[in-house]
Amino acid sequence: MKKIEGKKPGTTGVIKTWARASQIAPEMIGFTFGVHNGKDHIEVFVTEDMVGHRLGEFSLTRKFTKHGGKMQKELETKKKEAEVSAAKAAKSSADAPKK
Repeated sequence: MKKIEGKKPGTTGVIKTWARASQIAPEMIGFTFGVHNGKDHIEVFVTEDMVGHRLGEFSLTRKFTKHGGKMQKELETKKKEAEVSAAKAAKSSADAPKK
């Protein structure tokens, strides 16, 4: 709260903070906070819906990696190939001369 006193939301840049447990107050709406996640500062733009929550809720500490391994990778490549072929078919039908 000390860092935002007397400042306007549009003029200040990112306000860095390590206080993940601090509760978002209505005075914080419109400010962008750089919330530390243990490694980096993740930018969090505060909106009305966030009032009452904690800053740490919007700065995740763990990075999700996909499940599945080799089998999942094969499924994804097949899906991409199907999308590419569908796009080519749509493009060729659009380019075909009309009678």
